[in-house]
Amino acid sequence: MSDQSTEAQAGSGKTVALILIGIAVVLFILGLIDDYEGGLSIHPMDQFIVSPLFGDGPVGLLTITNVTLWLALAVAAVVALMVLGTRGRAVVPTRGQSIAELAYGFVRQMVQDVAGKDALGYFPYIFTLFLFILMANFLGLIPGSFTTTSHIAVTAVMAFAVFLTVTILGFVKNGAGFLSLFWVSSAPLPLRPILAIIELISYFVRPVSHSIRLAGNVMAGHAVLKVFAGFAGAMGAASVAPILGVVAIYGLEVLVSFIQAYVFTILTCVYLKDALHPHH
Repeated sequence: MSDQSTEAQAGSGKTVALILIGIAVVLFILGLIDDYEGGLSIHPMDQFIVSPLFGDGPVGLLTITNVTLWLALAVAAVVALMVLGTRGRAVVPTRGQSIAELAYGFVRQMVQDVAGKDALGYFPYIFTLFLFILMANFLGLIPGSFTTTSHIAVTAVMAFAVFLTVTILGFVKNGAGFLSLFWVSSAPLPLRPILAIIELISYFVRPVSHSIRLAGNVMAGHAVLKVFAGFAGAMGAASVAPILGVVAIYGLEVLVSFIQAYVFTILTCVYLKDALHPHH
């Protein structure tokens, strides 16, 4: 039952992503057309440019950039919520403590429901992922900020870290028995080798889809916001519709920011379950 709900939630996330990407593409093309004709100038992708925090030189390996700043702020926000927000440990919790306790209970229950009680030992790692992505997404909604999770370089690091962790864990816990994950014993014998190849390819595609899903959703939503904001700024008195569009899409983006953190986390739990219980 939990697997079905997981697939449904992941499917809804993909639907939202496709809708946002479609809107972004259409409006982006309109913006380019208007720009070409000398009218409206909209550059929705400029907000994702990585630039040095100090000076205007090239971005090197050790250059402190806007990405560095907002990644650090996301970490600081997690620390502020979980350390400073709960330091009182009051019987009657403060707002910060209540939020921290709700987040803790929410993710802990998710890990237990999806991956089982024996997965709770890995709860701190999963909880840290959830809070970091959530804070990075919410910080990216602040006007003038930089959305770090819109960059595939950031999401790919997290996705490949999950992939390597669960793969190593699967072999450590099960030895060669972890390979039974790719052998569908319930299928007819002639089909099993073919299904094993499909399962193997699907397994190695996981970090790619895991990272692109998050970055694509976030980037598409922010691009749409930028396009609507550009229309609102250029249309003068007729900008009521674009402004209402910005408000509506901003509200949707708040929801998407939470949903994408949730989807990334619940898929991590699914992969963890496969590592702990690989048998079909």
